[in-house]
Amino acid sequence: MARYRGPRLRIVRRLGELPGLTKKTTIRMNPPGEHGVIKKQAKLSQYGLRLQEKQKLRYHFGLTEKQLMKYVKKAKAMKGPTGELLLTLLEMRLDNIIFRLGFVPTIAAARQLINHGHILVNQQKVNIASYQCNPKDVISVKNKKQSKKLITNYLEDIDKEIKTPGHLSLNSEYLIGVVNNYVDPQSLGLMVNELLIVEYYSRKI
Repeated sequence: MARYRGPRLRIVRRLGELPGLTKKTTIRMNPPGEHGVIKKQAKLSQYGLRLQEKQKLRYHFGLTEKQLMKYVKKAKAMKGPTGELLLTLLEMRLDNIIFRLGFVPTIAAARQLINHGHILVNQQKVNIASYQCNPKDVISVKNKKQSKKLITNYLEDIDKEIKTPGHLSLNSEYLIGVVNNYVDPQSLGLMVNELLIVEYYSRKI
């Protein structure tokens, strides 16, 4: 399944708030489609609940189904709770780190910055959005006027009240971020039940 490029508010109405997908809001709270009111009243099946949680994760981080399954397999092969490890792997992606530092309004915007070579990790250009960051990594913006201007424009558009999570630190004057540690499960950027996601993939892997 290819990465979603359709109407984003349609997904928000179906799954709830997804900050990594879009900052736009809507007053229409019913699910999309002419039978939206009926869908809202209907109780989801166990499979439906698991599918919904999986879809939240996929759309928030902007992943394809194939990519998300790879992360689940990787988390399952590691020692520790699979659900927490899965969320940690996704949160430590470079595109998500850029988003969480407040450089951009969405993860999709972060991916574009990285793909165009505007982001440095430990003073080395990295143009792979899925790059896994580690503690002590220093994230900075390429020292070019165009790169700095892009970030400045983004910062003017996003909510100034957004706080940098505890596992990151930011020097907003020089546009430099530091990964202090692995993400704390209590400060994840998305409200999701990771156990249901692991259960969803249990029969597929």
